Amino acid sequence: MDRDELTVGRFRLDVVRRQLTRDGTPVQLGSRALDILCVLADANGEIVSKDELMNRVWAGVIVDENNIQVHVSALRKVLDDGKSSETYVMTVPGRGYRLVGLEALGPGANVMPENSPPPARSTNPLIAVLPFQNMSGDPEQEYFADGMVDEIITGLSRIKWLSVVSRNSSFIYKNKSATITEVANKFGVRYVLEGGVRRAGNRVRITAQLIDAKTDTHLWADQYDRVLQDIFALQDEITMCVVGAIEPSLRKAEIERVKRQRPTNFNAYDLLLRALPFVLTHIPSDSAIAMPLLEQALALQPDYAAAHAFLGRCLHHRYARAGRREEDRAAAVRHARSAVAYGSDDATALAVAAHVIALDARDAATAVNLFERALDLSNSNIFALSLSATVFAWMGKAELSNGLSERYY
Repeated sequence: MDRDELTVGRFRLDVVRRQLTRDGTPVQLGSRALDILCVLADANGEIVSKDELMNRVWAGVIVDENNIQVHVSALRKVLDDGKSSETYVMTVPGRGYRLVGLEALGPGANVMPENSPPPARSTNPLIAVLPFQNMSGDPEQEYFADGMVDEIITGLSRIKWLSVVSRNSSFIYKNKSATITEVANKFGVRYVLEGGVRRAGNRVRITAQLIDAKTDTHLWADQYDRVLQDIFALQDEITMCVVGAIEPSLRKAEIERVKRQRPTNFNAYDLLLRALPFVLTHIPSDSAIAMPLLEQALALQPDYAAAHAFLGRCLHHRYARAGRREEDRAAAVRHARSAVAYGSDDATALAVAAHVIALDARDAATAVNLFERALDLSNSNIFALSLSATVFAWMGKAELSNGLSERYY
């Protein structure tokens, strides 16, 4: 660090006096959070690992690693002021944290005037994937169009330089008309992906277009006609085309990160999509509808991690809310552990399995590890964020739970 005073957006950090101000007004920040801020500032925008933070902030003290996340959440709450889905303190999954928007001040430099616009909070572009239209005319095909969008969101969220609006948020526009400007204003996004799906027999036609929300101009559009056996390669192809349209110079290695294991049997995937709406309700009677579909999927493909995870979730619902039968609890844990064994690169499967393992196996340490793995794979995965927040609340880690909940919503 070349100066004793630095700015981060509208904030000024005096490292020597250990004082943080916003537009000249002192800001209250806990001592540990301030320590973390100083360490991140000292790195000049480079990544600081969790181990380094532990060694410098808690030197000689044995503490739970989750303390870092609690104090980073408190730091973000102050710096971000609850006004943006982006952040000055960026998580670099699997590596640590970095501070963006950092500028050194020379002697006599002025604090940013109060009416000056703050700089961009993150170098990450933000994209929203809107629900694809079901153009088949068959209401029962809605699940297929929604599943297609889920796969694209999941693929894009694995690109670590790209921030993706969660499905939970973007699907408020399902069956609603909205202009690109409205979507951009709602989520603060730079890019919007929209499209449609028409399924007929064993063929599917997918149209997609990427729009620059700031200028309302089309960056890329294409149409794909494929047989259903090709569907997984098609999902990867669309995702990579979007990435290429946003930043053509993206390294090939980063594009390859989009790809993940898929079920080799399309009928198993189709059965899971049919089950999913009933899995998500938490209602045992709905779980009873989903379970035979998931069991059929596993009969077709026994190593299908997502089917194991969601079947474990259904069994958990039946155990917790419909009789507390030991055989349901044991089966829920068994399928959760199978999901972990088969789904090492599937953030959703890992997160759902972690939730079951935490609540039904009472193995919090394993669950926390699995949530961390899921968030390393996809730091905007809706299941990883929401279910980990639930488990951390159950563990009594309220601040950490609140931080994850804020990212989820």
